[in-house]
Amino acid sequence: GLMLPEAYGGSGMGAVEGAIVYEEFGRSLAASPHFVSALCSGTAILLAGSEEQKSEWLPRVASGEAIITPAWLERGNGFGPGGIDMRATSDGSGQVLSGSKWHVAYASSAQALLVLARNEEGGIDLWLVDPAAKGVSMEQKLTLGSESQYQVTFDGVRVGPGERVGAPGSGWDTWNAVMHDAVIMLAAQAAGACQRALEITVEYSMDRHQFDKPLAAFQAIAHYLADGQTLVDGATTLAYEAAWARSEGRAVAKLAPMAKLFACNTYRDVTAMAVQVHGGMGFTVEYDIQLFFRRAKQLQLTWWDSRYLEELIAAAVPDGPGAR
Repeated sequence: GLMLPEAYGGSGMGAVEGAIVYEEFGRSLAASPHFVSALCSGTAILLAGSEEQKSEWLPRVASGEAIITPAWLERGNGFGPGGIDMRATSDGSGQVLSGSKWHVAYASSAQALLVLARNEEGGIDLWLVDPAAKGVSMEQKLTLGSESQYQVTFDGVRVGPGERVGAPGSGWDTWNAVMHDAVIMLAAQAAGACQRALEITVEYSMDRHQFDKPLAAFQAIAHYLADGQTLVDGATTLAYEAAWARSEGRAVAKLAPMAKLFACNTYRDVTAMAVQVHGGMGFTVEYDIQLFFRRAKQLQLTWWDSRYLEELIAAAVPDGPGAR
């Protein structure tokens, strides 16, 4: 409930406080549904949900009693609105959802799925769907980062007007706003993970000796570590600048994607260097650096990948500092 309003059981904190927590999530490689539930789904309901939906779900999300996870991405499709092919068709008094969603985190533990689906007018809606509803099935998928992800299939799943979050056709605007907040937290998470990955690599380079001296004493290794520290400091600074701008109500259309792009690229590059410094030991499960490396690549590919982030930044650049 850190970033949810006090009126719904949260603490009412801002993006800077959130970034502090997510930095620590990254350092510890925390396996937590907080991002998908309290941040993404909770923010979507807060922005667009009815008062009944807010009262029913937000206190439970804030306390951890309930988990809501987005069912967003589809196989072979992109991150933009054109990537939503799943359909919601009218059927009497309600709608019927049919299609398949991939990379649905913590689906088996969720009490609700926040589903993005295209309506008959061509717009995108958000729906709250019970994972236990008739027609919903899921299959866990192995992932690069060993995280809990599922393919969720919807076969004629019925939903009523009370399950729609926001006005008809407003789903993408809501989701886009949610994602601009979300990627700032992921940038902070990547920065924290970078910090820890570099720390354990420095420790290893001091403890591991070759030719009667520690690895860190070799200039080539020392320069890699120096470059890594420079990148990590830059990623951390940019993540906090984006968080500060968001907390001050400033435009983040450019800063938010910049923060995730730079932090995730840094995360991937620094952990790749760290694995090389560890040598063959870096590939073994006994050492944590292999998991940092795998999580880095997965985070770089998900929740807006590098290409989509670059497109967002490019679109915002011509409009200057006031771009929204």
